[in-house]
Amino acid sequence: MKKADEWTVLLDKDLSQWESYLSYRHKNGYNGKIPKDASGADIAPIGYNKDDTHVFSILSEPGGPVLRVSGEIYGCLISRAVYKNYHLKLLVKWGKDKYEPRKEKLRDSGILYHSIGPAGAEYFRSWMLSQEFQIMEGHMGDFWCQANSAIDIRSYPSEGVMNRVADEKQPFGVFKSGSDYFCLRSVDYEKPAGEWNTLELICVDGKSLHIVNGRVVMVLQNSRYIESDGKEVPMTSGKIQLQSEAAEVFYKEIRIKPLSAMPKEYEKLFL
Repeated sequence: MKKADEWTVLLDKDLSQWESYLSYRHKNGYNGKIPKDASGADIAPIGYNKDDTHVFSILSEPGGPVLRVSGEIYGCLISRAVYKNYHLKLLVKWGKDKYEPRKEKLRDSGILYHSIGPAGAEYFRSWMLSQEFQIMEGHMGDFWCQANSAIDIRSYPSEGVMNRVADEKQPFGVFKSGSDYFCLRSVDYEKPAGEWNTLELICVDGKSLHIVNGRVVMVLQNSRYIESDGKEVPMTSGKIQLQSEAAEVFYKEIRIKPLSAMPKEYEKLFL
């Protein structure tokens, strides 16, 4: 029998614990609407488990399986299981390939957690309602609201066109669609290009921590989503998504273990 604090490995040669969703090959100038064909008709997304172009593939390496995400088409891997109160840990590094609309932009991906509902619910029509632990060059650990999610983050207030910046000594600020929906990580702890980065996501009862190479870069709490009538609904469990977002990226050693409480070394961050 598996012990309560034992890690479960989420990556194997068959991606047996994941399903895929692919939407579109987004172009520069995308405006958030459903793309149309030459006749003006809506283009349907590729959909679930139709990865004929192998956006998601497994490489057999001596140290174990490595997930390659080509990034060629926007979409995600979605965990088959739903998770609540856990510690997720993985290694990630960048590849070389980039695609429109990010050929001249930073490489981008992300871990989307507490994911619920159908894929395609947000701006790029590619992902589920969720909270984002951003994986981006120079921005590992940033936060984005996905669709109508909301959360509170210890952060400096924004001023003018500035974004809020995470800081564990600051009060919690509100993030939601239509106002502050992005927060910059506190410090850039990313390793040089080509090196593996260790990312950790800790989630307990609506609180979460974004950890990059052993350093906490964001403290979050009160995870929720907002319904059309303004009602706020707690969002404390869900599936995990790994994004495909126009850049080649590699993942390995993806593992998760359950938690019964926030680890003691981090409790003070929420007081």
